[in-house]
Amino acid sequence: MSEESELKFCSACGALLEIKIPEGDTRERHVCTKCGQIHYENPHNIVGTVPVYNGKVLLCRRAIDPCFGKWNLPAGHQEMKEGTMAGALRETKEEAGAELKNVCPFMLLDVPFASGTHIYFIGDVVNPDCKPGPETLEQRFFSEEEIPWDKIAFNSVKRALRCYFSDLKKGSIGFHYEIKEKPGKE
Repeated sequence: MSEESELKFCSACGALLEIKIPEGDTRERHVCTKCGQIHYENPHNIVGTVPVYNGKVLLCRRAIDPCFGKWNLPAGHQEMKEGTMAGALRETKEEAGAELKNVCPFMLLDVPFASGTHIYFIGDVVNPDCKPGPETLEQRFFSEEEIPWDKIAFNSVKRALRCYFSDLKKGSIGFHYEIKEKPGKE
């Protein structure tokens, strides 16, 4: 149960919610005091891509908070009724104006303390002359040596970048799974 949950009223009937373990369940849930509707809170998927062109990665400098002005892989929240890859490709088009080919799963990073999962796909940029969207101040292709590591927006992005450049050196791009149990540095 999320401590910072803002659920107060039932979306079915408008009555107050209480936190309790429903019959047959094992976890606390928000339950309507009038109609009994159970309101589930579920983790959030962050979906994105590692867009590659000639061994360099396309990063976007954020025009929005959090982390305004920092560099990020194109990524964002998966929408309802949207697949993870479709969401990642949508975010890449919206933020970087880029289309990808040869797309495949690259990294799954579980972040249970934040009730989230970060899912990255990797793919080749079709046209390097892509134009960023309104959530991006600028974008650029970076080699490993050019990455502004101290100006990367999120630890999950650092992890994905480190995995990509490590794989590149090995000559084989693999799939990576990691779990981050607590907040803090990578």
